[in-house]
Amino acid sequence: MENPTLDAASIKILQELQKNSHISTNELAEKVGMSATPCWRRQKELEEKGYIVRYSAIVDRRKVGLSVCCLANISLTRHAEGVVENFEEVMRLRPEVVECYEVTGTSDYVVKIVVHDMNAYHNFLHNVLVKIPGVSQVNTSVALREVKYETALPLV
Repeated sequence: MENPTLDAASIKILQELQKNSHISTNELAEKVGMSATPCWRRQKELEEKGYIVRYSAIVDRRKVGLSVCCLANISLTRHAEGVVENFEEVMRLRPEVVECYEVTGTSDYVVKIVVHDMNAYHNFLHNVLVKIPGVSQVNTSVALREVKYETALPLV
């Protein structure tokens, strides 16, 4: 399926930047088949239009001691005014929460949490999650191993 809002050159630039956001403008231009100045302009345009949100280094969580990855399915008791907003704000502020999605199905949210060990998850669960007003149920799955982890989006 083609992306109707981007031309082929923009898609190539985004694909290359997803592989290596640290690439020089000259290298990027060479890889996408453009000269450096138009390539730089196109990259800046993609940034200004919000296609490129930010540049980031991808850190190996295990090398920095974050060996436990948990996926928590969280249900709220009610969706009264303030309950959802408060829950989502707590999720945004907690550093161990790396992803949080409002979902359909049997729970209201799926939250990805990375911590040093199970004791750290236990502390997060009992001292943070279950103390948030409106949280009624937390079902956690602990990842045994990572089969696939990608940050690049499939643009083609």
